[in-house]
Amino acid sequence: MSTELILSHTVTSEQETAAFAKELAAYLKTKDVVFLKGTLGAGKTSFARALIRALCGGDIEVPSPTFNLLLTYEGTNGPIYHYDFYRLEDPEEVWELDVEDAYESAITLMEWVERLEDLAPQNALEVDIELNEDVNSRTIRLRGNANWKMRLQELVGRQTA
Repeated sequence: MSTELILSHTVTSEQETAAFAKELAAYLKTKDVVFLKGTLGAGKTSFARALIRALCGGDIEVPSPTFNLLLTYEGTNGPIYHYDFYRLEDPEEVWELDVEDAYESAITLMEWVERLEDLAPQNALEVDIELNEDVNSRTIRLRGNANWKMRLQELVGRQTA
């Protein structure tokens, strides 16, 4: 899959991270797959929590799916599947986690997607969160194919204005 940088955005607080996730949520629809990338402690789960709350239209409880590997939610526009593959021992185990249903009928968020190796879906939007040297700030980079770039033009315009 050919991906290119769509947007690089720096946040300096959890509130700014949540606000950016909420903005991104407005562009997501059924059958979208979003990879959440970054090192331990970078803020992937915090970003996912804010994104899921925005997609569900409320202040719901959103725990980390690290232990369960998968948590599902009913969003205002359909289901949301939130995967965390950190504990995945074999990429083939993904087929036991309803991933095919997620791809067809939900918005799918995936943390630690590199554990899927070549089974990772194509055409996903990558959200890469990096801790900066100033530990209080993070850079969130969105990467995707030409379709994602076109869909996110308005978001990019608002962030760079």
